[in-house]
Amino acid sequence: MTIVPLPYRLVDRRHETADVVTLDLEPVGESLPPFMPGQFAMVYAFGVGEIPVSVSRTLENQRLSHTVRAVGAVSRALCGLLEGAAVGVRGPFGTTWNASAARGHDVLVMAGGIGLAPLRPLIDAVLAEPHVYGQLNVLAGARTPDDLLYQDEFPGWKHPFGAVTVDRPTRGWTGRVGVVTSLLDEADFSPANTTAFLCGPEVMIRATARQLIHRGVRADRVRVSLERNMRCATGHCGHCQLGPLLLCRDGPVVGYDVAEPLLAVREL
Repeated sequence: MTIVPLPYRLVDRRHETADVVTLDLEPVGESLPPFMPGQFAMVYAFGVGEIPVSVSRTLENQRLSHTVRAVGAVSRALCGLLEGAAVGVRGPFGTTWNASAARGHDVLVMAGGIGLAPLRPLIDAVLAEPHVYGQLNVLAGARTPDDLLYQDEFPGWKHPFGAVTVDRPTRGWTGRVGVVTSLLDEADFSPANTTAFLCGPEVMIRATARQLIHRGVRADRVRVSLERNMRCATGHCGHCQLGPLLLCRDGPVVGYDVAEPLLAVREL
């Protein structure tokens, strides 16, 4: 873990949606330690501030890929950067998806909106070793077709099963319409031998986890990524506290057996 930001340079940027940009960063000199799927970095826009951003892919030559939605001052500044711009990055922080614990199991990945970004490294890890995992199911939902991330990659995630759904279809959309949990009926997995990975709005996480547990997936094998206001990333400032957890240190990824009583209290 690196506490002091290291300089990184923006080498590529891609618009995923109208307000979401993927930034590929390479180190300028020293690089950060390797990131594991599910971990996050603190990314600093010089002169503006820093925010936590999950790593959406690790690339060759110590490059990092971050997918950022422009919702605040820092994220808007990051999304507006041009190639060649410098940023500060520190990390890695937080817990991982622990993909190795799912070896020999069916893998169910469910994402809502930008929640697909921190799940993408997990999908990469499973696809890289298909012989050690069971069935892979990738299910994703978004508000509209224009809000779907990584649309050029999703065809490669459809085997053996992958599907997307949207809340509000637009003209020309011929795919599924409805909440992401509606896709569970079509997925091919054995509940007693499944590890599920969920990321998205809390209402989606709660609804999906309850359905999976009802079907027979163990609560500790439903891994969820939680989000709170992370500022220091080391557990010292307390802004990310959720019950007994400090999510920048004890999360963001935890089992639903841990998360369920905490998510019963709605965030103010």
